[in-house]
Amino acid sequence: MNFGTLERKHVYLVVASLLLLAVLKYGVYGDRPAGVAAPTESVPVAEKRLEILRVKAAGVPGKETVLKTVSTEVASREKGVLAAETAAQAQAQLMEIIHRIAAANGFDARGAEELREARPLGSDYGEVSVTESFTCQIDQFVNFLAQLANEPLILATNSIHINGLNDKKKSIQVRLSLSGVVPRKLVPVKKVGTF
Repeated sequence: MNFGTLERKHVYLVVASLLLLAVLKYGVYGDRPAGVAAPTESVPVAEKRLEILRVKAAGVPGKETVLKTVSTEVASREKGVLAAETAAQAQAQLMEIIHRIAAANGFDARGAEELREARPLGSDYGEVSVTESFTCQIDQFVNFLAQLANEPLILATNSIHINGLNDKKKSIQVRLSLSGVVPRKLVPVKKVGTF
């Protein structure tokens, strides 16, 4: 078999490559054991870290109990928040409460005077207000206020103006402003810096 000069060069190149691979595999990268990396921290430091993690893990059940207690309390308190989709609906609920309690005490309170825009009450809630005027007797008004205080919702009177009337029934003219708590999403966002 005759080899040409080009083919001989290829054979020499292949043999040289095989020799280089053999030297690298058995000489340079021989059967040496892999080096063990030194630990990044000492045993006492690792034990101290483990103890800190154990203390934190031991506190988790107590924190879960506190979280459940607080969540239950918040849920029971938020039952007093007016449930409405808009501020106008919340104001309508306030007026309905006034009308219902007034009717239960024998007088009519259907004189809505003012509906104020919802405003912020802290960072999570808002406040809606209505003002109504009505005429009733003193004992009816006292009973009205007592029943208003017994409502399960979070309500507050902002102002009460009472004027006496000159009649023998001891009637009074009342102007009452009542507020209720609503979710913060019902409070309109005021844009700063717009013209």
